[in-house]
Amino acid sequence: MLKVMFLCTGNSCRSQMAEGFAREIGKGIIEPYSAGLIAAGVNKRAIAVMKEIGIDISKQKSEEIDEELLGNMDIIITLCGHAEASCPLTPPHIRRRHWPIDDPVETIGAEEEIMREFRRARDEIKGKITDFITEAKKEA
Repeated sequence: MLKVMFLCTGNSCRSQMAEGFAREIGKGIIEPYSAGLIAAGVNKRAIAVMKEIGIDISKQKSEEIDEELLGNMDIIITLCGHAEASCPLTPPHIRRRHWPIDDPVETIGAEEEIMREFRRARDEIKGKITDFITEAKKEA
């Protein structure tokens, strides 16, 4: 199984959704992890929009990067520029990818506008995870 870590700044939203999708869609192919530069807690709106499509991420934990665990990954995927720039150096055998996805947490406005941005991020992440898993199956 491919060990993949999804990283973003707070490990509260985008990386949590990516871990949830990878766990659900990538069963038997991906062993997913997520972490952040800080542990900000799992965002309640991220939990809600994932629940809308039948994926429960409410029991996932928001964690800071564990450099030892990071060193055991096959692939590291950053989901924001800050994480990409600040991620610790990794051994050369670890492949790195960057998926720049706008942070819905920063959305200001009515609740419906904010939730629309969370759904946009969710759907964008789902598309990238689906493509990633298709690629991983071909490589296996």
